[in-house]
Amino acid sequence: MGYLHEGHLSLIRKAKQEHDIVVVSIFVNPTQFAPTEDLEKYPRDILRDTELAEKNGCDIIFVPTAEEMYPKGFSSFVTIEGLSSVLEGKFRPTHFKGVSTVVLKLFNIIQPDTAYFGQKDAQQSSIIRKMVNDLNLPLRIEIVPTVREQDGLAMSSRNVYLNAEQRTNATILYQSLQLASSMIAKGERDPSAIIRAMDQLINTKHPSQIDYIEVVDAETLEKKQVLRSGDMVLIPLAVRFGTTRLIDNSILTV
Repeated sequence: MGYLHEGHLSLIRKAKQEHDIVVVSIFVNPTQFAPTEDLEKYPRDILRDTELAEKNGCDIIFVPTAEEMYPKGFSSFVTIEGLSSVLEGKFRPTHFKGVSTVVLKLFNIIQPDTAYFGQKDAQQSSIIRKMVNDLNLPLRIEIVPTVREQDGLAMSSRNVYLNAEQRTNATILYQSLQLASSMIAKGERDPSAIIRAMDQLINTKHPSQIDYIEVVDAETLEKKQVLRSGDMVLIPLAVRFGTTRLIDNSILTV
C-alpha cells in the first residue's frame, strides 16, 4: 500500500534477483479498511516511493486510482473461508475480503510469474497462497522474511504513528516472540503457558490493548492445544500502543 520501507524494498530486490522484469503495485486499498480505521490518514508519498522502488530494481510501477480498481457498480468479492475468520479476521471481519479481492484483481491485471509477500503479514500470506491454490492461478507465491529495525521492531508503514515512548515500548513485541522461541527450545509444550508468559512480558510496557497472542498451526491457523516434535507453528500477535495497532509473528518448528 505504499510508503515503502526496507521490508518492501527487500521484496523488490528479491524479485529482481530472480526475474528480468519487476512490477510494483502501489494502491491504498479502501475495501480492506473498516469505517473506523485509518484509510484517510494512511501515509502516502508516491514520489518518494517511486524513487525508492526504481533504485531497488523496480521496472514498472502500477498506481491505479480507487475509481479504476472499483468502478461504479462494482459488486464482486473474493472470500477465503476459514482462514479469513480467525486472528486478524476476528478483529477486522471485512479486512481479508478486501485483501483477497484486490490481490486477485492485481494478479489478473499484471499476470506475474511470481508474487512476493512479507512474513510479517503471515495470515495474509496464508490466505493468498490458499486463494492461488484453490482458484488454480498460474503463479508462484514467495514469502520473504520479516525485516526488522536494529532493536527488533518489525518494519511497518504504521510505525510513523508511534510517539517516542510508544516506539521504545513497542520493542517488547519482538522480545516476547524471542521468549516464546526460548521456552519451546527448552521443552515447553503447553501453548497456554507460552501465551501467558508473552502476555505478562508485553504488559510490563503498558500497551493500550492486547488484541491477541496465539500459538497456531502454521498452515491451517488452528489453535494448538499441545506442541509435538516436528510441529510447524505460527505465533502471531496484535498489540495496540496508543491508537497504533502493530502485528508481528514468528514461525518455528518444534
